[in-house]
Amino acid sequence: MKQVVQNYKSGELTLLDVPVPGCKADGVLVRSAFSLISTGTELMKVSEAGMSMVGKARSRPDQVAKVMQSVATNGVPATYRKVMGKLDSYTPLGYSLCGVVEQVGSGIDDVSVGDLVACAGNEHALHAELNWVPKNLYTPVPDGLAPRHAAFGTVGSIAMQGVRQGEPQLGEVALVIGLGLIGQLVVQLLVAAGVRVVGVDPDPTRCELAERLGAAACGDPSSAAVEAAVAELTAGHGVDQVYLAAGGGSNEPVELAARLCRDRGRVVDIGKCRLDLPWNAYYEKELDVRFSRSYGPGRYDPSYELEGRDYPIGYVRWTERRNLACFLDLAARGSVDVEPLISHIADFDDAVETYQRLKDGDLKAVAVLFRYPGSVESPAEAVAPAVTVPEVKRRSGAAATPARATRTPVRLAFVGAGNYATSMLLPHLANREGVALSTVVTTTALSAANAQRKFGFAQATTDLDAVLGDKSIDAVFVVTRHSSHAELTRQALLAGKTVFVEKPLALTEDELAGVLAAVEESGNDRLQVGFNRRFSPLLQEAKKRFGTRTGPASLRYLVNAGQLGHGSWYLQQGTEGSRFAGEGGHFIDTASWLLGADPVSVYSIGTSGNEDLQIVLRYPDGSTATISYVTSGPAAFPKETLDMVADGHALRLDDFVRASVYGRKRWVSSRLPKARDKGQSAELAAFIKAVRTGGPMPVPLESLVATTAATLAVQTGLAGGAPVTLARTR
Repeated sequence: MKQVVQNYKSGELTLLDVPVPGCKADGVLVRSAFSLISTGTELMKVSEAGMSMVGKARSRPDQVAKVMQSVATNGVPATYRKVMGKLDSYTPLGYSLCGVVEQVGSGIDDVSVGDLVACAGNEHALHAELNWVPKNLYTPVPDGLAPRHAAFGTVGSIAMQGVRQGEPQLGEVALVIGLGLIGQLVVQLLVAAGVRVVGVDPDPTRCELAERLGAAACGDPSSAAVEAAVAELTAGHGVDQVYLAAGGGSNEPVELAARLCRDRGRVVDIGKCRLDLPWNAYYEKELDVRFSRSYGPGRYDPSYELEGRDYPIGYVRWTERRNLACFLDLAARGSVDVEPLISHIADFDDAVETYQRLKDGDLKAVAVLFRYPGSVESPAEAVAPAVTVPEVKRRSGAAATPARATRTPVRLAFVGAGNYATSMLLPHLANREGVALSTVVTTTALSAANAQRKFGFAQATTDLDAVLGDKSIDAVFVVTRHSSHAELTRQALLAGKTVFVEKPLALTEDELAGVLAAVEESGNDRLQVGFNRRFSPLLQEAKKRFGTRTGPASLRYLVNAGQLGHGSWYLQQGTEGSRFAGEGGHFIDTASWLLGADPVSVYSIGTSGNEDLQIVLRYPDGSTATISYVTSGPAAFPKETLDMVADGHALRLDDFVRASVYGRKRWVSSRLPKARDKGQSAELAAFIKAVRTGGPMPVPLESLVATTAATLAVQTGLAGGAPVTLARTR
């Protein structure tokens, strides 16, 4: 296996082939998925290793003192050989990771092979493909927490132990000096504890990040704004506690702490900074100076860390392992968000280059992760979560829908008459030749009556059964709220109706399975989902001009969804699903139609709260589609822009207003379209034709199912933090 090591004498960093560690009793063998680079502690060690011998001695006076003691005890030659031997050897790096249990040692009964765990320890949670970890230095990862987030467990525990030492109380005000990785976590933990926070850091981007994560105000240590914020928040008394999360040789942090702390306040040292305490300032305020020792009680105790002897909870409430579990729980519940702290994710094979870039300043980062080959967030991972795309089964011998007489109108019923139905569908049907609007069904009588009056329905009712039992009705449109789509579709299919259901078809895998069970039971597969964009005349023409592909394509789709208005039912995620689950199928279907296939895997990541999403779809021929679904963009920016590149050709769509294709010749659509046509009219025309003639539905059912499964897989991927394979049943 491979492991990152460093020669402290020469400063050489390398990815070394080393033996796989054995799985001893009272511990587990863990295959790493993600490990975290501590941009503070580890970079300090890397920088020190590159110093001259004099520089090393100056940076580690504690080690010099040990050497001098050894000289006094063992003499110069023996001490020299000992020191040189230790310096001229490889030492490991890393102390915080998440991985999968590969083997369980005797005496372990709380995890099993295949479980995801977070691990701690600078001797056990190393940057290595496999690590043996004793039982008090790992903890199971809560359901729903992404592996890359769980890799923050150790540094989160360090921050948590520091906060515990400060004993924060509800309503207090704290000052955090140093907004690196630990400082950012301290800010979030304090905010979660009901404390108002002022942050200090010379880097304005770190100050902005801390404010986004909950700090009341942040600024440069020399800025008058910091003192003004403290004065305003504390009525001039000063902060209740100060957390020193800074490094370096400056004494400014401890001096600033004394200046801004209240009388008898608490100062907690978490980082490794200079601590020349100004005696008068600390004496006059009788400041309580405390130190936070790493991850918590148990650290540096071999009986706890190596022998697995836990401390009774009645005597030691928060041990190393309990802190680790507590932090992961907070992250899983969203009380702490580490995603904004991730500046870069590097493949483990690029570890040496990544360290060099950090050391040289080419890569400026708060947190950097190593992603390991075959990790649980790698598309190649065999144990990555999978969503099964259900097989479409039809009852054998089911009769095809008979063709209708040419002059007989297609009789339609609408279940639901909300904004989309009345603005985007019914206007295209109300006066269409050969169509009769038979019945409109709504949950409230008034909305049904309004639709009847406006669009000329023959009947208006709130009785769904009357519609499903009416043999004269040929097709049913389901245009209700998302949570009812699958069940209403299922009922209509069982009633023998052709169904047009507005997206989404289903919000869960169980709902999708229920729809397909109705298809199998009834033999009725006459179903269309309102994925209208593939019917857009502009996009149809652009695809035709692009021509037939021979190689894989790269497709990029930016959806500037915008903010929802207050009170929108789309925000009712508990009942109506996520916003993307509701409309994301549009964009997946469009990409799949352009690429001529259904996706085989989905990888999705999101910003804090999953407001903005990045979704990567992989297709059988190697094509990829990236959908950026964002709500934070400006309203003036186009809603949808799409690019597809392959075989020396490029297609661009600008918000269904203009399209262009670049190849041997350039084609550009008219600059002045009559309207932004997203295909609803053409889609409805194709649907009505299929109903009238009994011919194939506009989109094969298998494609509708694949798009729905891929849409559901986005949420699965967000929850699990891993790519999702779309496994098809056979």
